[in-house]
Amino acid sequence: MSERVLLVDDEADVRDAIAQSLELKGYEVLAVPSAARALEAIGPDFEGCVVSDIRMPRMDGLAFLAAVRERDAELPVILITGHGDVPLAVSALHAGAHDFIEKPFETERLSDAVARAISVRRLALENRALRSELESRDWLESNLVGRAPVMVTLRQKLRTIAGSGADVLLLGETGSGKELAALAVHRLSERGDKPFVAINMAALPDALIESELFGHEAGAFAGAHRTRFGRFEHARGGTVFLDEIDAVPVALQAKLLRVIEERSIERVGSNEMVPLDVRFVAASKADLAAKVAQGAFRADLYYRLAVVTLDMPSLVNRVEDIPRLFQHLVNQAALRHRRTAPVISGELFNMLAARDWPGNVRELRNAADRFVLGLDVLSSAGPTRAETLPDRVERFERAAIAAELAGQGGNVKATYEALGISRKTLYDKMQRHGLDRDQFVGARDE
Repeated sequence: MSERVLLVDDEADVRDAIAQSLELKGYEVLAVPSAARALEAIGPDFEGCVVSDIRMPRMDGLAFLAAVRERDAELPVILITGHGDVPLAVSALHAGAHDFIEKPFETERLSDAVARAISVRRLALENRALRSELESRDWLESNLVGRAPVMVTLRQKLRTIAGSGADVLLLGETGSGKELAALAVHRLSERGDKPFVAINMAALPDALIESELFGHEAGAFAGAHRTRFGRFEHARGGTVFLDEIDAVPVALQAKLLRVIEERSIERVGSNEMVPLDVRFVAASKADLAAKVAQGAFRADLYYRLAVVTLDMPSLVNRVEDIPRLFQHLVNQAALRHRRTAPVISGELFNMLAARDWPGNVRELRNAADRFVLGLDVLSSAGPTRAETLPDRVERFERAAIAAELAGQGGNVKATYEALGISRKTLYDKMQRHGLDRDQFVGARDE
């Protein structure tokens, strides 16, 4: 963390003298003549402290202190006061000032106060970063469940991407969690407290799609009796999630490209551009690169969206997560339906892990709902993928071992005894299938 001091004093000579003394002590000083100018320089994570005179025109030091605390109550403010203002400065301490220094003062007195304030600020920012990291990790772990390597990697990428501000393209099969990943990008970014607007592009009526996205002015078309904000404007400051982006008509793709490039929109019936402060996250279950090659999707729009591309793993690529994920979904379903979560047998775990899930997590969630409601869990089994017999055998073996490990909470001895194989055989098969016992510790408790 840099050791910055924001110095506020309306008297130029005094301001310059204090700034020079602090700079000689090695501090980076930003000196401004007014409280208003100082407030412009204070961001959400200002690194350092503030030193301000109390007696200033327009906004004095006490009003400035109140304004700073509204923005960031953990930013230390040191007030400089004349002899007659000491009672006022003491009141300021009760109002949240970090310290006050009475004029005239020794240079060492000020530098010592600044050193203490910066130390306090450094600790506050470290704690803030730690809280943020724990909150983001907890949210990701609770919503994008799984310990398979592909899921661990996905969560790591989402944390990195979220803070970058770049637009994101999510590719994956139906039900693989693309909207949840888009929400993660939003929640873990600086826009997390702003709107998240999800738009299913395939569900918008062709006749009204431009009005829905861009809004319209009164009288733009029959029935447009008043000005209406579109969904893009409703997301101001936040994130727009464009689901099934591959369904956008070719005629609209050029307009969408312009919006994404210029970050502005033109309402239907208007010639004025409206600035748009949003981040775009798009998703597609189709191969967009193939659609570009076929001429069904604009290449320039594809490359503009794909600043960062993430592939969402299907359940077939993380079969070891199915028992843990099903337990998680059962717990959620029990809360949703106000039921007690039933106990999941090892046999059911094996059946779940052994079958195909073309609908991915969405299909597994439906099975969890049926299980909680006492219905046939696998009654709505969807179509299975075409596989050779060796592929089916391999997948079944991997799923059976993963299910038993999950049912035994990662206990290797209990697992190989239940499967009727030797310890060495189990370890060999786990290594071949890329399974690690640590992935399953506590799986039955989640």
